[in-house]
Amino acid sequence: MKKLICFLVVILVCTQVALSQSREVKVLKANWKFQKGDFEAAHKVNFNDSKWESVTVPHDWAIYGPFDKNVDIQKVAIVQNGEKVATEKTGRTGALPHIGTAWYRKTFNLPKDAKGKKIILLFEGAMSEPQVYLNGKKVGEWAYGYSYFYFDVSQFIQEGTNTLSVKLTNKEFASRWYPGAGLYRNVSVIIKNNESIDQWGQFITTPFISEEVAKVNIKTKVSGENTRLVTTIFDAEGKKLNSVESTLQFGKEFDQNIKVEKPKLWSPETPYLYKAVSQLYVGKELKDEISTRFGIREIKFEANKGFSLNGKITKFKGVCLHHDLGPLGVAVNKAAMRRQMKILKDMGCNAIRSSHNMPSFEQLELADEMGFLFLAESFDEWAKPKVENGYHRFFEEYAEKDIVNLVQATRNHPSIVMWSSGNEVPDQWGEEGVKRAKWLQEIFHREDPTRPVTVGMDQVKATIESGFGALLDIPGLNYRVHLYDEAYKKFPQGFILGSETASTVSSRGIYKFPVVQEKMKQYPDFQSSSYDLEACSWSNVPDEDFVLQDDKPWVIGEFVWTGFDYLGEPTPYDESWPSRSSYFGINDLAGLPKDRYYLYRSRWNTKESTLHILPHWNWEGREGEKTPVFVYTSYNSAELFINGKSMGIQTKNKNTPQNRYRLMWMDVKYEPGIVKVVAFDDNGKAVAEEEVRTADKPYQIVLEADRKTITADGEDISFITVSVVDKNGIICPTATNQLKFQVTGAGTYRAACNGDATSLEMFHKDTMKLFSGKLVVLVKSKITEGDIKLEVNGAGLKSGKLTLNATK
Repeated sequence: MKKLICFLVVILVCTQVALSQSREVKVLKANWKFQKGDFEAAHKVNFNDSKWESVTVPHDWAIYGPFDKNVDIQKVAIVQNGEKVATEKTGRTGALPHIGTAWYRKTFNLPKDAKGKKIILLFEGAMSEPQVYLNGKKVGEWAYGYSYFYFDVSQFIQEGTNTLSVKLTNKEFASRWYPGAGLYRNVSVIIKNNESIDQWGQFITTPFISEEVAKVNIKTKVSGENTRLVTTIFDAEGKKLNSVESTLQFGKEFDQNIKVEKPKLWSPETPYLYKAVSQLYVGKELKDEISTRFGIREIKFEANKGFSLNGKITKFKGVCLHHDLGPLGVAVNKAAMRRQMKILKDMGCNAIRSSHNMPSFEQLELADEMGFLFLAESFDEWAKPKVENGYHRFFEEYAEKDIVNLVQATRNHPSIVMWSSGNEVPDQWGEEGVKRAKWLQEIFHREDPTRPVTVGMDQVKATIESGFGALLDIPGLNYRVHLYDEAYKKFPQGFILGSETASTVSSRGIYKFPVVQEKMKQYPDFQSSSYDLEACSWSNVPDEDFVLQDDKPWVIGEFVWTGFDYLGEPTPYDESWPSRSSYFGINDLAGLPKDRYYLYRSRWNTKESTLHILPHWNWEGREGEKTPVFVYTSYNSAELFINGKSMGIQTKNKNTPQNRYRLMWMDVKYEPGIVKVVAFDDNGKAVAEEEVRTADKPYQIVLEADRKTITADGEDISFITVSVVDKNGIICPTATNQLKFQVTGAGTYRAACNGDATSLEMFHKDTMKLFSGKLVVLVKSKITEGDIKLEVNGAGLKSGKLTLNATK
């Protein structure tokens, strides 16, 4: 692939839906039998699993805990963090019991005519090293727990009842964060004719786009003789636009071109999706049929200009996300992902990096629907190890297979605009690493010539010297803000991507004094200050990246570490117990915004105004002491009042990075009462105001649901924010009351989370303490319609009650 070329592509969503009797997709969700431990005969059909636990897949068996320091004690020097001396680390992989072997077993029925058809067994994620058996016989195995893979099991199936058995093994020292455990994504059986469209065998691009017309090219690989393919395109309203029929194949591939007049282009602002229906015939008999949504968009990467989407220069305002969903663990849940992405959308975020592994199909579907640019990543290790039992064990045998599956399964998503072949790999040093980078990039190019490839590089000096960084389509820098100018000068691409930025640390609602910028600062309570001036030894506060984005047109954007807190990597407290989840998130583990959320929103959300005050104003014992007040706002100036007395007007300026993006009153002395800020427009007119009040004692529990109506499918979840207020309705920001949850009706209690990285309370128990005055309760639907009632109680508090509705 030539550097800096135009990457032009029309993309489809690869969720394949059966439209007729020509194929059937059975998603194996309910009534799995599960047991942790190794059982020599568990693959056999007649194995007695009657005493095993019944579970629903997706399933993460480790999230139920308990938290235990001894699960993941490691004596190690974290090279990525610049450490040179090994020390004891705790909580690095979440302190949850994910290590060991476990089995899943499931019986399912196939139709009588299935024998003689093509049967595909598809796994979207299995943690990890799955060994798969069907009717007592081994059909295959895989290595990478994050990879999608499938087997043709036609020769193993039988009429009527079939028995599927899966053995999974998680080794210790195999991850740098919480990897989860189990069949954490969907498992499906696909039943189709022998004459059929191959698994992930379709690829759609557009060689030409204009205001008047788009040329849609559809390449479809098929099996079978004397076939013909009819493909029809529909708009978002279901109106038929155009159709083409083909009998000519190139090898086993159809190559079709279809015209779309006056195309509506996909973008984060207008995520318009078309639908393509492909039907495979032999004679007049329909043999196979798939339906896919797709979007039309043009991407381009150019020297000194950066990234453009549909002809418009666009900066990546992105976040990195690990794959766990907080209290749900890694078990995929679309409602939880949609909630995360709604929160990010309101912040003004337009991009997501799947760190450091393959994204789920559900996440990509939501990115297409909601409008997020996507950086799809593959590996955290190549051939050189970071951890003792990491991916390096499988690299030589599996790397190409894993990339092929990643690309073929997801290349039709309009959201994906680039691939990443690795993150901070130790192979950045030396000649072998350069060769590996080139080899991996060429695999991506072979499978998808339309998108560029990057690597998250932290050893920038080494990659400049070796040529590693120069060969990449997109040089991605992880942190190293002081090397941006040198990298831009010495790399030939003409632009730089902040593939991982900031790593600022904070705890929601926790503020430390004095308020100064610190690196690796630690406190006795194992929390970090939400004044957002604390970072790690290798990282920085957000403002430093903002300067690069605003002042350097050749910096094409950033992916902040991280959008949400995640289980594991509790830096700067990875030598302190109990600390078992990260502090990096812009939002906490419960999905509640930290103050930093509003700092990013004030800069990224250009459609809505932001005005946010910190800290809270409950500081008994600090009367008369300096208690700085910060304001994160999209306005350039504001006036601060304490109990009606003006503290003066502050205006953003470029003297220092912080003064450029924050308004700060450093000499405010605490007195209980009202903090009020009045913001001014560029003409000096007061246009918005916000206030924070000192709260009295906790009095009442207040509940607020993200959605009051959910789907009665046994999977949908409503997230209810639980707060405690005083008699005047003012939120009590320091409340730590122990609360109890009860759910009745057409739903069940699923989990709770308070966002406290040091909490050892289990998510699935029906009780938890508030952290900084809040927590979140997750209520899941049943498969029956009706009202769902949640009641939350706490000693000495007026109860909170809420009614949800579950409907089909």
